[in-house]
Amino acid sequence: MTATVCSMWAARLPSVVRVPLTPEERLRGERFGALLRQARGERSMVEVAAAAGLSAETLRKIETGWAPTPAFFTVAALAAALGLSLDELAAACADASARRGSEFRKAG
Repeated sequence: MTATVCSMWAARLPSVVRVPLTPEERLRGERFGALLRQARGERSMVEVAAAAGLSAETLRKIETGWAPTPAFFTVAALAAALGLSLDELAAACADASARRGSEFRKAG
């Protein structure tokens, strides 16, 4: 019964295709990860991840840029665990994006 219900729902759901990230989005993710590593300081990845309600593996992926676009609530939880405001994070990432954007424009 359960398999039939699941297959009925699966047949109705559209396949999800993720649009590739732009170079700017990848750089923003790398910058965000670097900001988190810096804010974490001497605290362990496991400690910060637990405080944010995440796995250490998720935090590792965000910090290394392998997950450059984490969900809002993930970002909010990390900000709270690290004692950062969302405004500070947004401003730091926006500043980096603006600097990088001007570098792309100069190179082109």
